[in-house]
Amino acid sequence: MSERLLDLDAVRAFVRIAELGSFTRAAEVLRTTQAAVSLKLKRLEDRLGFRLVERTPRHVELSGQGAAFLVHARALLEAHERALSVAGGARRRLAIGISDHVAGPELPELIARMNSQNPQLLIEIRIGSSGDLLQHFDRRELDTVIVRQHADRSDGEMIVEEKFGWFAAPGWQHRAADPLPLATMAAPCGVRAMAEQLLDEAGVPWAEVFVGGGVMTVAAAVMAGLGVAALSPRMVPLGAVDVGPKLGLPDLPRLPVLLHSRVKDDRGRDALRALSAAFRSAVRG
Repeated sequence: MSERLLDLDAVRAFVRIAELGSFTRAAEVLRTTQAAVSLKLKRLEDRLGFRLVERTPRHVELSGQGAAFLVHARALLEAHERALSVAGGARRRLAIGISDHVAGPELPELIARMNSQNPQLLIEIRIGSSGDLLQHFDRRELDTVIVRQHADRSDGEMIVEEKFGWFAAPGWQHRAADPLPLATMAAPCGVRAMAEQLLDEAGVPWAEVFVGGGVMTVAAAVMAGLGVAALSPRMVPLGAVDVGPKLGLPDLPRLPVLLHSRVKDDRGRDALRALSAAFRSAVRG
């Protein structure tokens, strides 16, 4: 019987590899080296007697048996965390603010990954503008915020830099005699201010035709054919077209996404580390 016992650290390494699709990012979350993660996986595969992961030069994929084992691996880790929580007392609350320009369609999956890191966390998430969230953070109403780089802030840890483009609906045509119709977020919005400043500097006439209360609303206006919006590719529905090159619009810079946090305990920091690594995977594809 003892020969069939599983090493929980090895199981945890396998789950992180599966979720992040990368040995490197799994090592980052687990605060170890890629070589150590590879060794843990090999030992787990040897113990189970079958291959869990198929390695290719470009990415990592689960084997058929690996996909089946992943369900049980997650359940095992969750049971372990629940057992530890009996001695740990009340759930730890973690209040996180995420900028609307950062919280994309993959947010539910990212939350699930963070929860799997520590199922006993009581996670509270607020969505808002970067400026508003930073104010809540400074007033200690939020433990952590993930936001676009703010003009008057130099603190925070950069998670990733994200590409932006000028997106419109497929088949949308701009009438050359008219100002460029813009769909934007309501002020204050750093992306909106940046886009309008770049158009002004390039001498491109523009006019706001739609102001939305969230990125998904702006993306919907774009797909309805109202005009053009400065958005990241992962925020727009399938089929949206980057019309910047065709219209000669100014290039949009890659925008940093920053993590501001005052979380000190290991479990909270581990959960945030898992969220950050998963977010990098989502942005970089």
